[in-house]
Amino acid sequence: MSTSAMPLSAPVIVWFRRDLRLADNPALSEAARAGRPLIAVYVLDDISPGRWRIGAAARWWLHHALESLRADLARFGVPLTLRRGNAAQIIPAVAAQTGAAAVFWNRRYEPWAAQRDAAIKTALKAAGVEARSFNAALLNEPWEVLTGAGEPYRVFTPYWRVARARMAADRPLLAPSRLAAAPETPASDWLEDWALTPKAPDWAAGFGEFWTPGEAGAQARLQAFVNGDLPHYAQGRDHPGLNVTSRLSPHLAFGEIGPRQAFAAAAAAAQVNGADPEKFFSELGWREFSYALLHHFPDLPEKNFQPKFDRFPWREDEAAFRAWTKGRTGYAFVDAGMRQLWATGWMHNRARMVAASFLTKHLLIDWRRGQDWFWDTLVDADLANNAASWQWVAGSGADAAPYFRIFNPAAQAQKYDSNAAYIRRWAPDACAPIIDHAAARTRALAAYQETRGER
Repeated sequence: MSTSAMPLSAPVIVWFRRDLRLADNPALSEAARAGRPLIAVYVLDDISPGRWRIGAAARWWLHHALESLRADLARFGVPLTLRRGNAAQIIPAVAAQTGAAAVFWNRRYEPWAAQRDAAIKTALKAAGVEARSFNAALLNEPWEVLTGAGEPYRVFTPYWRVARARMAADRPLLAPSRLAAAPETPASDWLEDWALTPKAPDWAAGFGEFWTPGEAGAQARLQAFVNGDLPHYAQGRDHPGLNVTSRLSPHLAFGEIGPRQAFAAAAAAAQVNGADPEKFFSELGWREFSYALLHHFPDLPEKNFQPKFDRFPWREDEAAFRAWTKGRTGYAFVDAGMRQLWATGWMHNRARMVAASFLTKHLLIDWRRGQDWFWDTLVDADLANNAASWQWVAGSGADAAPYFRIFNPAAQAQKYDSNAAYIRRWAPDACAPIIDHAAARTRALAAYQETRGER
């Protein structure tokens, strides 16, 4: 039976994923326009991603984000059905069980997600169920921004020049004013049974002091940024003690807010406060570039983007790696960042770059080990951003930092934390450096030159 021939009582399923919001949610808006009863579903798919199952800190965020989404939907009388398992089996099964006319969702771009979603779409259509996906996560689709030769960009600046020029001027979608719940909804798991939050020990106990997961929290954070910090962003964003960054990254990672909303709000605020939002826009652009890289080069999280780095002489040094993870390297700027990460599930971007450079260049530890640590400890863990950024710092990636660019942590602290506000907050106690900067720099340069065939 075609969808148009199915009775209007047949429900439409909205499959929520990394789009945990009601506003500017194309799949939900399309479902509302369909005039059919709505079934809202979230699947905790711990099977398909394999190594990239959601990390521990992000699981804390997910728990609270789902609580918020559940409450938001409840105001319309719509329950949120929770299921855990293989989405490739669960979504078609729920569609069959409920006699759904359609299943709508917003696209994800991780390699396994794209393959899985294509298989689900094929299975649904074979069963006579309409299956449609939408763009809620990006300003431009990864396949839309290409060189004149039809190739993906490998350098950010020309990529962003084209992407910025062709960005859609569409206004973000408003949240639906009305949603009609299906008379009967599928059985749901209990969120508490998923045990997403740590108990013993509760290492995330302090996260709530810094974050308010959920769409309302995301909107509040966005408005506080564009109306308060945006005029100071371009000059102050590299200074972690100033706290003028947007801190929207976890909200964007879970789709509690979308980049179209962030872009529109910053543009509107700039008209009022006279701020230049282009630096903020370019940071959204780096996120877009990372997603484009992951789409076109799906092994980005596992393999060196530049194959010559396959022969790089990475070192195995567990003691040094543990010191780095605990913020006990003896370099205050690095240690402040790593301790901020442990305490809040987040790290200022300048500190991320310095900490990543220290691991890969001072310690010569494989960037993939750092990537994995961030994946498990960041509330904003995002496969595309994480992989592209670690490869950028290591020198193995697209548009990578020059191999001879080895951050001096002490000089970085003097330049970006000259009054030591950041260091005093997160790493006031000093310990002896685990490695001498000059010796580490010499060793790193020799390793990089050997890899590049310059010795």
